Amino acid sequence: MTLHIYNTLTRRLEPFEPLEKQHVRMYVCGMTVYDLCHLGHARSMLAFDVVQRWLKASGYRVTYVRNVTDIDDKIIARALKNGETIASLTDRMIDALHQDADALGIERPTHEPRATAYVPQMLDIVRRLEEKGLAYRSANGDVNYAVRKFAGYGKLSGKSLDDLRAGERVAVDDGKQDPLDFVLWKSAKADEPAEAKWDSPYGSGRPGWHIECSAMSCQMLGESFDIHGGGADLQFPHHENEIAQSEGVTGQPLARFWMHNGFVRVDNEKMSKSLGNFFTIREVLEKYDAETVRFFVLRAHYRSALNYSDAHLDDARSALKRLYTALAAVRGQVPPAIDWSQPFAARFKAAMDEDFGTPEAVAVLFDLASEVNRTRDAALAGLLQALGGVLGLLQQDPQAYLQAGGAAGGLDEAAIGEQIAARAAAKAARNFAEADRIRQELLAQGVVLKDGPAGTTWERA
Repeated sequence: MTLHIYNTLTRRLEPFEPLEKQHVRMYVCGMTVYDLCHLGHARSMLAFDVVQRWLKASGYRVTYVRNVTDIDDKIIARALKNGETIASLTDRMIDALHQDADALGIERPTHEPRATAYVPQMLDIVRRLEEKGLAYRSANGDVNYAVRKFAGYGKLSGKSLDDLRAGERVAVDDGKQDPLDFVLWKSAKADEPAEAKWDSPYGSGRPGWHIECSAMSCQMLGESFDIHGGGADLQFPHHENEIAQSEGVTGQPLARFWMHNGFVRVDNEKMSKSLGNFFTIREVLEKYDAETVRFFVLRAHYRSALNYSDAHLDDARSALKRLYTALAAVRGQVPPAIDWSQPFAARFKAAMDEDFGTPEAVAVLFDLASEVNRTRDAALAGLLQALGGVLGLLQQDPQAYLQAGGAAGGLDEAAIGEQIAARAAAKAARNFAEADRIRQELLAQGVVLKDGPAGTTWERA
């Protein structure tokens, strides 16, 4: 089966073939690094982590670029508020981003360009747009894009020019000829720090937000590439403006496929910093282990809304434990090279080839786990672990995972072992009331005992 991807640009599922044989070039809009990443950011990073993993598993070489916006109004304001330099703030937040992404098993992109390293390329695009009559200088020193002069504007969002409204991340300026026009180059303000200013033919200033991605994607992947991704909130205006800038300069399609992941919602509202209803990745990881969080996200299709709640994460933890329990019951399994003609693997592949259908792929894992539980077949257990690995799951030692995390009432492994030994002694003395008391006491502290042919094992509740 051929991989099919839902293309936001055409609003339909389309067969995927890269522009360059067996080489996929993918650009994903990354973080604006003025604060810690929240779960909405994690959802986007995880969505495209799975995309690049599946492309690699399908035999493609992948060049994956995820940018960092390290100059922006919010960054400048936060640095001034903190009394630190912009570079200090952004370096610190980029380090935190890497720590959070690494914790969730998100593989690093091939390239992670910072906007501030590509200002000359941005200025070159502005110059070329001005030469083509698509950009103009305002009296206040800004350079703006003339939206109504680009015939294709609105094709990504599917709206006509009359339907659209200005969507700047900064206030609309009176110097614009049309409310839809957006800034390419921002004139420097007197109260902004020197590190937020660059010399240019248009005077001292800094790039607008949208121009950053046009410059970085073109520089690193070429004028046309295969996949451009990001959160659904970026479809308009950011990605619409990227198309206008890039295609206005080159005359070539910027990306063949446009992919957008759905929002994370809390109480039916989008999780966002502006609404103040967000949970940072670090806050969530204080309560739940990283693989549970990853599993929670991947159980939903990347384009669907993801509803956050402790109850949903508790359920994800319980479900993931069922998979690890199946692995823990079989000793000596070795994850094999996957034979995609094997029935379970073929079903997994069909799910992933249908627009990266992780919910259906996860369902295959549960069906396979049920078969492992029934047969205790080491080869099937190895396949379960191998297919999980394609999604970045099930790679820990099963017993270690089952004994980690959860609420364990402060009991460490040694204390639990002592209680298990005391219970065994009570059973040997036929003091079953004492043995049951120890079991119930451990259960009350979040430790579940399991008796089997090989003895008693335990896991966290």
